[in-house]
Order: sequence, then C-alpha cells, then structure tokens
Amino acid sequence: MKTKALRLYGKKDLRLEEFELPATGSGDILARVVSDSLCMSSYKAAVQGTDHKRVPGDIAENPVIIGHEFCGELVTVGARWKDRFRAGDKFAIQPALNYRGSLEAPGYSFPFIGGDATYIVIPAVVMEQDCLLPYAGEAFFAGSLSEPMSCIAGAFHASYHTRPGSHVHDMGIRDQGRMAILAGAGPMGLGAIDYALNGSRRPELLAVTDIDEARLNRARSLFPEGPAAEQGVRLVYVNTSDSDGSEARLRELTGDKGYDDVLVMAPVAGVIESADRLLSFDGCLNFFAGPGRPDFRASVNFYNVHYSAAHAVGTSGGNTDDMKEALDLMAAGKINPAVMVTHIGGLNAVAEATLHLPELPGGKKLIYTHIDMELTAIEAFREKGKSDPRFEELGLIIGRHNGLWSPEAEKFLLKNF
Repeated sequence: MKTKALRLYGKKDLRLEEFELPATGSGDILARVVSDSLCMSSYKAAVQGTDHKRVPGDIAENPVIIGHEFCGELVTVGARWKDRFRAGDKFAIQPALNYRGSLEAPGYSFPFIGGDATYIVIPAVVMEQDCLLPYAGEAFFAGSLSEPMSCIAGAFHASYHTRPGSHVHDMGIRDQGRMAILAGAGPMGLGAIDYALNGSRRPELLAVTDIDEARLNRARSLFPEGPAAEQGVRLVYVNTSDSDGSEARLRELTGDKGYDDVLVMAPVAGVIESADRLLSFDGCLNFFAGPGRPDFRASVNFYNVHYSAAHAVGTSGGNTDDMKEALDLMAAGKINPAVMVTHIGGLNAVAEATLHLPELPGGKKLIYTHIDMELTAIEAFREKGKSDPRFEELGLIIGRHNGLWSPEAEKFLLKNF
C-alpha cells in the first residue's frame, strides 16, 4: 500500500513524499487518515529536529511522519486485534504512549504512523497501551481535536489544592472556586473556556484575559456572559494590554482574595509573573503553554510559596483517560471543539504551515489529508466564493453554524474537493 506523507528529515527539513508502507502483520493495523489538526508541538519538533526529546537521532536516514492530532478509519485489522476493532471503524489516537519510560509518540517518533499522511500502519504498541480509541462521532475533525481537548482536560485534572491541616492533595481545579485563564483567547484558550464551563468541576468566577480586543470579542461571541451565568459561572473578559491596571481589575473581581487556579496559556515570563501575583492562599499556577527554549525562566515569589502555599504545576499533553473524557463530552454535545478552528487546508499545505505556525494568525489549522487545498481562513470563504462556487457554498454552510466549522461543512468538503 502506498501512502503520501509529510516526513521530517532534520531541522526545518519537511518533505511531502509518496512511498510504500510495509506489509502489516497480525499485530498491526492499516488505517486511512482523514483529518489532522496542526499543533505548535509539531512546529517545535520541525525546528528542533533531533534536539527534540521525542524525535529520534537517525531521522536523516529514517525520517518520521509528523502530525499527532489525527482521526480516520481502520482499513485492515491484524488478527491479534480482531476482537477489539473492525475495518471501517473510526478512530482517534492518544499519542502519549507512556510505555517503558520512553517519550516515543506517533507524529514525532515513528516512520509509518503520523497524522500528516493518507495511509498509516498502526504498530502493536499503540493498541497495547490502549491508545487506539474508537470514535463514534459524526465528523472526523472532532476526533482530531479530541487530542488538544485531552491536553486541556489533563491540565484541569493536574491542578491541585491541599486540605486544611493536611498534606493530602485534592486533584483538580477548585470546584466553585475562582479561576483565571491568562492569554486565554487563542485556540487552546477557547477550548479551556469551553471545558471550564462544561466540565465536571466548574469555577464560580472565570476571568479570561488577552491583549487583543478582537480575540476577546470572538471569545465573547462564542461564550457569552449570559449563558455562562445560567450555568452558574460568572464569566468576565479582561483586556490586559494595560498590564498594571488590568491586574488590579482582576484582583478586584475576587474581592482581593486572589485566584484558586490560574491557567497560563502563553510562554511569556511576564504572564507567568502576573499569574504568580494573582494567586490566592493555596493557589495553583498551571503553566499550560510549552516553551520553545530549554532555558526559559520566570520569577516566582517564594515568600508566598512558603507562607501562602502557592504552588505550580505543568502538563505536556493529556493521558488516555483525558482523551476518552474529551470524546465522551463531544459525543454528548457538551463541548464543541470547532471553536478552535479558523483555517482549513489540504496535505499540500502542511509543510509551509507547520514551519510558520507562530506567525500565522487565528486558531487551529485543520488539514484534510486526501485533498489538495491551500490553507484558507474560514472567514475568507465568501470572498474566495466569487471565483470558486465551492467556497461560496462552504461560506453559506459556515454562516448556518455561527461562523464555525461543522460536520456539514466537512461532508461538503470531502465530497467536492
């Protein structure tokens, strides 16, 4: 079976190639990838090459397929797995395999499995670690976005607080507490707002900050304050471009008590230091954003660590249970990962987009691996529709779904492009 895939050979060396996949054995599964959403972690792998912790040292001779937020359908199931999986089943992948102390992961470390491909061979280790997850949703893109949503769920679960007079840690954000999501109007921030409003633990106060008013307005349009209040959450959006005044405003919202949980969505020292100052007694600073520099540092007030039980956590991805939770929440219609998506493209667009992700505007870039299509902003569909009626129809579909990507849009794209 031939596949077309984007492979990493070295630092900034991405090549879209067609090549033969190995024959599958009884322990392998042949699968067709349909969608993959691009992640800043792939950008880091592409620019760091073998310096990245998950990328093998021999990629110049044995390149790896990149992309780890993917969804598709199974084509051929090896005999070992026929009691668990069937050809035609939709699937999602939890890339954090966590086996034998290794950091190996699909989309970083393997030559024949990754999201930016038409067909892949899923090796036995993925099933052995219970990381091939059945997906019953209508749209493939939601299955792709279950991976970033699992990262958000994992961060919420990794936060913790201590019981008074005890050294026991209660895991998770404080239920009915005060929470801030700093730099929270980007794609992952939007997912975090959705999860905070609809997860099993909800804050009483949720403050969302950003320095870009347009991003804040988009977040507000997707998650208005009124419906949030009906769910028991006092949702407030704060522009922090005036850092001194906005930090005082954030503290005022808590009655100067500070925040139980502060989620930091940007690897910026100033944002982390602001989060540190905003913490309440026993407050948890959750550093979500992965820095690109190994020597990245920010100042922390250790007086508060000692006397106010301030503490920090960080997670790099979610685990399998987090991903199952994300898939269940999507299936129940409680969260909508489409809020993250701002651009659509084909496999031909992945190399350039991956290498320039930090400079590209908007949120998640969603790729459909069996089509050729330049990366296109959803909001540009109507304009492109003046010369291509397919985009005109996509624009109409988007309009019917509050400006968001949707199962209807996906079906039209896969049929007509």
